[in-house]
Amino acid sequence: MSDGNNARVNSGSERPRGMARGLTLLTMQREGEFRLGVKTATGILDVREASVLLHMSAPFTMDDLLQNEDGPRLNALVAAALQSKDCEKAIIDEHKIVFGPVVTRPEKIVCVGLNYRKHAKEVNLPVPAQPVLFSKFNNSLSGHNGEIKLPVEVASKFDYETELVIVMGKPTRNVSPTDAISHVAGYCIGNDLSARDLQFDTGGQWLAGKTLDGFAPLGPYLVTADQVNPDQLKIECRVNGQTRQSSNTDDFIFNCAQVVSYISRLFTLRAGDVIFTGTPEGVILGYPKDQQVWLKAGDQIVCSVEGLGELKFELT
Repeated sequence: MSDGNNARVNSGSERPRGMARGLTLLTMQREGEFRLGVKTATGILDVREASVLLHMSAPFTMDDLLQNEDGPRLNALVAAALQSKDCEKAIIDEHKIVFGPVVTRPEKIVCVGLNYRKHAKEVNLPVPAQPVLFSKFNNSLSGHNGEIKLPVEVASKFDYETELVIVMGKPTRNVSPTDAISHVAGYCIGNDLSARDLQFDTGGQWLAGKTLDGFAPLGPYLVTADQVNPDQLKIECRVNGQTRQSSNTDDFIFNCAQVVSYISRLFTLRAGDVIFTGTPEGVILGYPKDQQVWLKAGDQIVCSVEGLGELKFELT
């Protein structure tokens, strides 16, 4: 943003820095741009609009919030907005929201493979001794209630992978497992959509099978870390109403603190970086070959993680 209000957000050297607390956040598309929203009891607060109405500076996008560690200022704005009748016009019916990816410009999207014990067993692979990492790119990001076009010209074996996603809140390097969660801004739901034929049938092209356009839907909300115990959450995936995955993050091989710590030993994690923590059992790849019916256009996917809502999207 280039307007004066946002300039004050980015230049205020004396303001307190830190992560937002006690909030359920989202990214929405309004008037041709991504905006930060806050879920309230009466609807979604448009932070940009509330900032203008209250003459209070605030981060206008999720990425500004995370990368500028602008949590205290956002918390102050939300508290003031909920007390002000002037801000009622900044509250939007959630059913009218067009969602964007929760985070729209992470520096890194890091993914962990084989991080549930039962999933490793179903695909006949050994439990790894350390986290198995791969990546996606920003082109793969998509939002809640969106449509994802399957690239049938290059692949045909499309699979779902519902995952708990970590969103980082501050620069992190060589952090201990004990301190790792204090560097996390919050959690959301993701789906590591995969083209298995590209991933395995072309000599092990994991990147090609993982980072196709739109293949990392992320949403609907980012729930701040102070409200979540990430290592004991029910996680599910439904395809056309049929439950395909149903597990709990207590089946993690490496819990969230261990994952963040391990990655930070290899390279610096930045605020706004996204970590997909792995998928539980129930993926199509784990079925007997004669029962593998791959995803197709028209399929409707619903992903849920306890306390984080439901991420929905349709394949076209």
